[in-house]
Amino acid sequence: MGEKTKKAPKDKKLKQVSKKSLRTMRKNRKRHIVREKVRVVKYGTKGFSRNIWLSMAATAVMAITLIILFVTVVASVILTNTAQLMKDKIDITIYFKPGLTEETLDSLTEIMESNDNVKSIEVSSSEQEYEKLLEENKDKYNLANLFDGDQGVLMDELNSTMRIKVYDIDNLDSVKAVVEKQEGFAEYVDDKRPPTYDVNRAEINTITSWASIARTSGIVLAIVFLVISILIIFSTIRMAIFSRREEIYMMKLVGADKSFIRGPFLIEAELCGIVAGVVAGVVSYFGFIKLAPKLAGYGIDASSISSIMQSQQVVLVFLIFIAVGVLIGRVSARLAVSKYLHKT
Repeated sequence: MGEKTKKAPKDKKLKQVSKKSLRTMRKNRKRHIVREKVRVVKYGTKGFSRNIWLSMAATAVMAITLIILFVTVVASVILTNTAQLMKDKIDITIYFKPGLTEETLDSLTEIMESNDNVKSIEVSSSEQEYEKLLEENKDKYNLANLFDGDQGVLMDELNSTMRIKVYDIDNLDSVKAVVEKQEGFAEYVDDKRPPTYDVNRAEINTITSWASIARTSGIVLAIVFLVISILIIFSTIRMAIFSRREEIYMMKLVGADKSFIRGPFLIEAELCGIVAGVVAGVVSYFGFIKLAPKLAGYGIDASSISSIMQSQQVVLVFLIFIAVGVLIGRVSARLAVSKYLHKT
């Protein structure tokens, strides 16, 4: 009984010592991990400055890639918005026979308003068209004096009009059906002046095709430069590995794991991505700010991008540049290092 009672305190002491040891090991392990991360960042920064010319070349190509990606997205958005803005401004003008009464125009308006594709309608009688014509030409010559003050002579030649804005300018079949076939409507339409269905259609189609071309060519160029930047970063990291192969060999001999060997090269490539992201962001920002007023002068709608670039959201744009640059660098470096580690 005495022996058993003597052993119990020793067992308690051993448990207490083992718990303290575990706590100490955990603390040391955490410190070791932090110290290891700091060393990885330190060695990666040294590698970036050691191969500064290769790093600058990789950074330059990566920055060009990011700028092309930005231009592609911006051009696609701007041209698409411009085409949509033009579509929203288009109205269809229907010319009626001269001299229609207000009651007839009201009934024609009710018929057209029942169409689901019609957004708004503006009707103008022959008299209103006459007044508008006088206002538009008041600085050129006096039309009233030309016809000896008899506006009826001129009004007999002026059409009543209906200007329609639609929701979908690309789908006018229902509107055309009303104009050409609807009873109580078609007989009042002037056969000599057809409705303006296709005004500005050519310009819209041109801008839409430009948007498609900009998107396609931009993606192709971005892919080409992306491949080039990956190859350059891959070569840069491979040369860095080759110049430090003895150092890597010694690290393996002393038991360094692959993550510690790989880390500095990843940091080096990520630094290229960060610098490239900042450079591309600055060039893109100032380039767009300078170009935006000129685009507006040509009737190109860049307001959606301008609202982003001239607000606090521009910080997010810079972060996206940096994130994409870091991603490209990390993928390239990982490919290069993994290939080397698998060989050795």
